[in-house]
Amino acid sequence: MVELLDDVGAFMPGDRFAHSPLGSGRLSGLTFAVKDLFDVAGAITTYGNPDWARTHPPASATAPVVLGLLQAGASLAGKTKTVELAYGLTGENVWYGTPVNAAAPDRFPGGSSCGSAAAVAGHLVDFALGSDTGGSVRIPASYCGLFGIRPTAGAISLAGACPLAPSLDTPGWFTRSASLLAGVGEVLLPANRQGADGPLLRVEEAWVNAQPGVAEALRPALEKLEQLRGRAIGVRLVPEGLDTLFQHFRMVQAEEAWAALGAWVEATGPRFGPGVAERFAAAKATSPADAAPGRAFRRLLQARIRPLLSGGAVLIYPTSPCPAPLLTATLAEQDAVRQRTMGVTAIAGFCGLPEVTLPVGTVNGAPVGLSLVAGQGQDRALLALACDAAAVLGLPV
Repeated sequence: MVELLDDVGAFMPGDRFAHSPLGSGRLSGLTFAVKDLFDVAGAITTYGNPDWARTHPPASATAPVVLGLLQAGASLAGKTKTVELAYGLTGENVWYGTPVNAAAPDRFPGGSSCGSAAAVAGHLVDFALGSDTGGSVRIPASYCGLFGIRPTAGAISLAGACPLAPSLDTPGWFTRSASLLAGVGEVLLPANRQGADGPLLRVEEAWVNAQPGVAEALRPALEKLEQLRGRAIGVRLVPEGLDTLFQHFRMVQAEEAWAALGAWVEATGPRFGPGVAERFAAAKATSPADAAPGRAFRRLLQARIRPLLSGGAVLIYPTSPCPAPLLTATLAEQDAVRQRTMGVTAIAGFCGLPEVTLPVGTVNGAPVGLSLVAGQGQDRALLALACDAAAVLGLPV
């Protein structure tokens, strides 16, 4: 393989651990990158933190999701940077460097799958694998002007992947075209349970939560998709408020993060960059009793939303309420964006639903995405809808 010039700082420093295809198929001739929380045999999975790398041996086996891509004919170009222990949404990494957002170089790329998004946006690879717990594929895709998907929870194995919040974690991927987004899904996803051919449901809370400029930038795309699928029906899914949803999601995520990683944090005393140490300190302080209301609210939200989509209806709303924060944003400003954003990403995240984001607009020169969310197991149907939508919207098909 020809050595790639990583002008955007997407890849981990040092050996790329590139790998030739292990077969041929739908992805033959294409290149991909992998977020450095997925194991590749012989490589240390750094999980974005030098102390994690120091305390873990090289992987003895390659994660099944990575093997599936290699067996379908794709070539692995290397491992990409991630936010430390995947616990962040801007894409900053003080140890290995923050990747450049090729679509808006003065702004963050989004995290925690920052390197994978940067590699695709920078045309270093054809597609890239990331993971999504609280928005870490959907938000970088929105920030970097890419197609991205968070699949149905549990649809694709996370064996050989470092955990953050296991009941919320999913793999996901980035592309520059709708057809390739669907093509990767043909390799990784199980068959559809049914189509996503019902009405569009406009989630009012998410549209109100978006900055006015973002809502305005996305509205023409919504109107064109209404021509394709009929007039969108306005719905309110979270009358309790998106701030309440964020707080419940945050507590559940924190409880699971400490259960998954707390023993290592306590034993190692790792160095963390800005914001990450604070999040783990909060996770340590989160008791099961603190998170119990969040778990109950999650069940309530699932009971409310899943039946609504069981007949093929599709939610539509802004992927992120704002474009990527500027690199000069303070930690307080970043946290405010994180809270406002995760109140929206938690809709699909809490309910285990597949979500695709389409790169349909810009605000002040920075990309913003539009999300489509389908019912459980309707991933392939959702990807087919994304291809239809891209054709209608004049996006790369």
